[in-house]
Amino acid sequence: MAKYNYSHITKSIITIVIVIMLFSCENNMDEINDFIADKNLPISVTKDIYLIHTDSGYVKSKMSATLLHDFTNRKNHPYHEFPNGIKIVTFDNKDSTTITAKYAITYKKTQITEIKGNVIVLNHIKKLQLKTEQLFWDQKENYYFSNKRSILTSTTDTLIGKDGFDARSDLTNANMMDNSAKLNIKEN
Repeated sequence: MAKYNYSHITKSIITIVIVIMLFSCENNMDEINDFIADKNLPISVTKDIYLIHTDSGYVKSKMSATLLHDFTNRKNHPYHEFPNGIKIVTFDNKDSTTITAKYAITYKKTQITEIKGNVIVLNHIKKLQLKTEQLFWDQKENYYFSNKRSILTSTTDTLIGKDGFDARSDLTNANMMDNSAKLNIKEN
């Protein structure tokens, strides 16, 4: 009568079952993305992000955020969400502008970013500062607009748009809605 090593046979059977299970599993990425989208989950979460955007060897912008949720798996409206705030510094020739806020969401297809919560925009060269609670940034047109109370200050003047404003992204050509102002006028 032959002696069998039952532990060897058991290990072999377990190995065969595991191999069969591994090869029988199929992950269809479309199905996984649809499942994640149905559950309203981001496809990725990034912490402590710092991005530098360059074009032709020149730095065009820098962005930092403590948290990024990537919802670009959405078919109709893919977006990135920055729930813990954002800081963006843009460079255009010799000019630079800094945007800070407590929250931002940027839509990939339209390139419109909604920025809200203690929004501050600084134009460092022209010494302009904008404060508002909500700001929309059209990145294609380099254009800001808001329908919330907005205050634009320079080194000498303060403009208040009770119903918002619109301006170029360097804060020039600003139109304040339902405005008031404090202007310093020099007399000759």
